[in-house]
Amino acid sequence: MKALIITDGSESIKNIAEIISGSLSGFKVKICAACEFDGTDLLAADVFFIGCENASPSSFKYLEDMLSHVNLALRNCGIFTVKEKSIKYLTKILSSCEAKMGEPLFAGDAEKLKKAAVNKWLKNIL
Repeated sequence: MKALIITDGSESIKNIAEIISGSLSGFKVKICAACEFDGTDLLAADVFFIGCENASPSSFKYLEDMLSHVNLALRNCGIFTVKEKSIKYLTKILSSCEAKMGEPLFAGDAEKLKKAAVNKWLKNIL
């Protein structure tokens, strides 16, 4: 199975992406910054995750556009962030693609995020 993790490239979000990747046993995981994102990677993924530090990062413009034109109703998706305001943004950009979203992962302080918390969160996504 394939998993894709798309980030805004910020250090805190990259750190969370690495923890998520390490918790996805049995998956071939690709982590990419949104500025390097290729739509075919998303279409090939069985599950995907999107994270950003701040709402509406400029690097997400292509991703936003693609998500507004594709139906991902059969795929599970998880969103993650370190700022509560970003949860609304991420939820909004995913609404039109109809992906099955679990509860968002709000990591507040990415440095203190525990692998056990990520594993518990992933159970709701997978």
